[in-house]
Amino acid sequence: MVTPIAQTDYRTLNMTKILALDTSTDACSVALSIDGEVTEDFRIIPRQHTKQLLPMVEQMLAGAELKVSQLDAIAFGRGPGSFAGIRIATGVAQGLAFAAELPVIPVSTLRAIALKAAREYQVERVVSTLDARMNELYCCAYEMQSGLPVALIDEQVSAPGDIVLPEGDWFAAGKGWVYLDDMSDAVKQAVAANEPVIDVYPAAAMMVELAVAQFSAGEAVEPEQALPVYLRDEVAWKKKDEQKKKGQ
Repeated sequence: MVTPIAQTDYRTLNMTKILALDTSTDACSVALSIDGEVTEDFRIIPRQHTKQLLPMVEQMLAGAELKVSQLDAIAFGRGPGSFAGIRIATGVAQGLAFAAELPVIPVSTLRAIALKAAREYQVERVVSTLDARMNELYCCAYEMQSGLPVALIDEQVSAPGDIVLPEGDWFAAGKGWVYLDDMSDAVKQAVAANEPVIDVYPAAAMMVELAVAQFSAGEAVEPEQALPVYLRDEVAWKKKDEQKKKGQ
């Protein structure tokens, strides 16, 4: 279902037309920001992203009477998340952008979760997570500054027991919190003030808001530079580099 999303004040400063796509989880979502007014189509459709994403994009643009070429940029959920899902959104965003000669804005899925949680639960400090499978999770801690989440640590993938948070109380959001029982006492204490909210998805409506801010900050890239972020691959390469250094 296509749903109008409430407007926030800072977006009225950005007179742009940006389309955002996300397929990084079981959810598939498309959002369109036109001069600060956001509309979203959000669906929980596991394993149907490939078939449904482009029709959702076409429906969204048709409803706004826009062509892709009339957009200022295309944003997408660049990860972390499902490897296959991230590739789908990346490929579609790149393809549309190449054809229309538009820039692309990669948006963090964890940052989108933080924005959604902060808005819905009126909190300032959010630890966003996603289930990375293999008894690991993706994680990042954010603090709201000027209405947007700012990362206080690097995005990471790790075992639940290895998570370390900045000092203070935190709001826990995202599916990675299914591993809470396996986390350290320090982490449990840090999020003890509220029950973790598991079912928070990195929705395209949040991504398009972040994309508007990133676009205004000059953070758009050429389509070929719009790459997915897997984290697990990065960790594997770091370990290989460390092993090489030890062997030298």
